[in-house]
Amino acid sequence: MEVILAKPRGFCAGVVRAIDIVERALERYGAPVYVRHEIVHNRHVVEKLRRKGAIFVDELSEVPDGARTIFSAHGVSRTVEREAAARGLPVIDATCPLVTKVHIQGRRYAGQGRTIVLIGHEGHAEVEGTIGQVGVPVHLVSSEAEVAALPIDAHAPVAYITQTTLSVDDTRGIIAALEARFTDLAGPATTEICYATQNRQSAVRDLCRVVDLLLVVGAENSSNSNRLREIGVDEGLPSYLVADGDAIDPAWFAGVATVGLTAGASAPDELVESVIAALRRLGPVTVSELDGIEEKVEFSLPIELRHAPTAETPRVRARASAA
Repeated sequence: MEVILAKPRGFCAGVVRAIDIVERALERYGAPVYVRHEIVHNRHVVEKLRRKGAIFVDELSEVPDGARTIFSAHGVSRTVEREAAARGLPVIDATCPLVTKVHIQGRRYAGQGRTIVLIGHEGHAEVEGTIGQVGVPVHLVSSEAEVAALPIDAHAPVAYITQTTLSVDDTRGIIAALEARFTDLAGPATTEICYATQNRQSAVRDLCRVVDLLLVVGAENSSNSNRLREIGVDEGLPSYLVADGDAIDPAWFAGVATVGLTAGASAPDELVESVIAALRRLGPVTVSELDGIEEKVEFSLPIELRHAPTAETPRVRARASAA
């Protein structure tokens, strides 16, 4: 069996930064540190950090007074920020800088008097945080049909913002529907949509042209991982989302000569390696990597953690690209 790896795949810069923040906080302040919601959507990552002393909670009410608190990469609402401030909790914000950029865009459009439309998935942690950051009512849409049903006058000033785990391809049809519906519409340039989401989806589309089956390593609650699998389905391939090598079903590979393998933005490379190991237990495997974008951007840590004592040398650095 031939296994071809997508490039890029796995961790993006925002995920690496968030994980690094938790690890640095544990090194500097000691265990425990409290993290509101999963730092990223991956059970393996969360369990590894839990073993190091991180405690994950759903609400700030579960955090003891005075305990070091970290906001997840998905961001939080202003209500959560105010609650933490009112309690005097020492907070470290691990929100992805690209998510913060969406918050800023939304507030800027709201300040212009525009009605805000958010393209995203209901219930996603990032969406809930963004809605709570804009400061005005937000209309959430995830399809062209929902655009048509918006209770907004066609000539009202409107602006849209997008969930970062959606790519240019994911949002193109919805944006076109907004442009057709509203005469005064503003929104970010397509170049401002999350580079990591777009790069990984483009890599999977390229991969699907040369393989018989697609495997995506990621969590079931990971929006970007699910979308990668959906792309494989859209391309006509048997496509499976797996948490790790233990989720592999040998029956999937009957008559399959070439397997495409990628990983969502919150899935560590060790899980990709576990899938390859599982495939090798089925028979001989060769592994190669498809040509793709080399991601090189790094997101800096909060100032208080940049020079924190560290037990690991060298540190893992975030690598990403604005390409």
